[in-house]
Amino acid sequence: MYKKLLFFTIGGILFTSLFGTLSHFVYEWSGKNWIAGLFTPVSESTWEHMKLLFFPMLLYGLFSWLSLRKDYPCISCSYPLGILAGTFAIPVLFYTYSGILGKNYTAADISIFYICVVLAFTVTYALCRCKKEKTCLLPAFLVLALAICFFWFTAAAPEFGIFSPPAYDK
Repeated sequence: MYKKLLFFTIGGILFTSLFGTLSHFVYEWSGKNWIAGLFTPVSESTWEHMKLLFFPMLLYGLFSWLSLRKDYPCISCSYPLGILAGTFAIPVLFYTYSGILGKNYTAADISIFYICVVLAFTVTYALCRCKKEKTCLLPAFLVLALAICFFWFTAAAPEFGIFSPPAYDK
């Protein structure tokens, strides 16, 4: 019954992992094009690295919604919640491990990205399996608000730790 959903979930994990990894380099590859910088990291800050999951999963989520909305009526709720869970897990895991160890490790940072991609799609898969459509305006609004914040704070990053590169990158 959930074969199609499982196929899309695995495809989403692979798509988001691949495009998230590639998007780490797009800003530099584009010659620091400001439009590319809206959707991809422009610095090594934790905030900018949250884009690695957010935008590829948002794109894949729109594709999945168009493809699956008739068979899985809860998809319009599940993708925004999965995107939010995965995106916000990145700073939670990063600051937890680096706070405990007192140091950052590139391999751990990369692993966190992939763990968060799997987490995001696991949340999406679990919530997508409901039988009746649910209206989820708040999660969709929060995803839209987060996208706007990514655009805004890329152009004018506040002076907070999450917007600054980690110590090993200074």
